[in-house]
Amino acid sequence: MWEKIIAHFQTLEHRPLERMAILVAGLLLFWIIEGAIPLLPMHYKKSKIRHAGVNFTFTVIHLIIHTGLAVFIVMLSDWCLLNGFGLVYWSNAGVLMTVIIGVLALDFSSWLVHFVMHKNKFLWRFHLIHHSDNNVDVTTGLRHHPGDSLLRGIFFILLIFVSGAPMYSVMIYQTIVVISTAFTHANISLPPKLDKAISYVVVSPNMHKVHHHWKQPYTDSNYGAVFSFWDRVLGTFMKLDTKDIRYGLDRYYPNEKDEDIMALMKKPFQKLEL
Repeated sequence: MWEKIIAHFQTLEHRPLERMAILVAGLLLFWIIEGAIPLLPMHYKKSKIRHAGVNFTFTVIHLIIHTGLAVFIVMLSDWCLLNGFGLVYWSNAGVLMTVIIGVLALDFSSWLVHFVMHKNKFLWRFHLIHHSDNNVDVTTGLRHHPGDSLLRGIFFILLIFVSGAPMYSVMIYQTIVVISTAFTHANISLPPKLDKAISYVVVSPNMHKVHHHWKQPYTDSNYGAVFSFWDRVLGTFMKLDTKDIRYGLDRYYPNEKDEDIMALMKKPFQKLEL
């Protein structure tokens, strides 16, 4: 079984249509679910479709950037294999442990780059575009400014270098994180006890919604992408009752322009509004 799984993910990078199908399927699934059991009422500027169009524009740019970076990712992963460089080779990990090490390392890269973007004023200029969305739903997940997307790719490559993650491990993580991103951003209302139970291992919808609350210190918490224990161990975990959550930003960017694509693209290069 493992051999078939490994073989499938080892070459997944060369099947872009299949990868796109996974992304689209995840979005559609949680789009339907959030329509059936919404967590919070949404107040779109015009319609949910237009809001999705704005976010999909950023999503397409994000995917183009990461498709370009994929060349370096494949080259680096192959170099690590040929030179026995990285945690998976230094520890003589078997297939299962190689997957675990690779997935954990890459998920830590997601946590780390997220944390850094919140703490560095210059990088925050790019990341605030993600937080400026006043209606967080499944389409918000890949709403990233190109500068934000590029930085995420750099950290991703850095942790591949450290871990030595082979391509099958990389693609398994990328598949998981695509589904997780749609799940955690979707406007879905899970039973509170279920959401809480999930949050002890992976990031749950309610846990991530705290991160999108409009005011600090809640904005500066719950940075995880897939696994929640990074925040719990590193002291960045916070809770907030969902009835108190309000999306958007209390400064830096006018909330009424959260669907203005050109303004959002230009904002990182302009003076922040304090």
